[in-house]
Amino acid sequence: MRREILSWGDVDKLIDTLRPQFRGSFEAMVMITRGGIVPGGLIAEALDIKHILTAAVSFVEMDLPVPKLAALPEFLQFPDDHLLEGRRTLVVDDVWGSGRTITAVKDRVESAKGVAETCVFHFNPYRSLFTKAAPTYYGAITDAFIVYPWEIDRGVDPILARQPMMG
Repeated sequence: MRREILSWGDVDKLIDTLRPQFRGSFEAMVMITRGGIVPGGLIAEALDIKHILTAAVSFVEMDLPVPKLAALPEFLQFPDDHLLEGRRTLVVDDVWGSGRTITAVKDRVESAKGVAETCVFHFNPYRSLFTKAAPTYYGAITDAFIVYPWEIDRGVDPILARQPMMG
């Protein structure tokens, strides 16, 4: 699979692409952990969203012939319904790959009587398990594995660590 490593400048361009897409204002945001935390923070700042919540989801694989489709979401963390009820809510993640996680969170917001719209930096329609669903807002379409600047390994290279610093 092709990898694409993004810079902070690339992220700024994604925000610039997303901003004009948003219609009206949002009363709340649900950031999906972990991938949606940094994009959600940047978008919340750009749109001045102050009511910010988080959701953590895991999928329990069932022992069936098609496990990905049969996986059930387990909400490890989710806001109380009263925090979402009646609020136009932006659900944010970094990537729509299979679409399972963001769709599960969107459905849960709607079951709490919130009005949910979804947003990702990257939409991969080639991996999506949902043929008739897509994010409400997205910065780019891709088929690559995206590495965001906050995901780059910042550890010390053991070979470089043994070399004397040139000054």
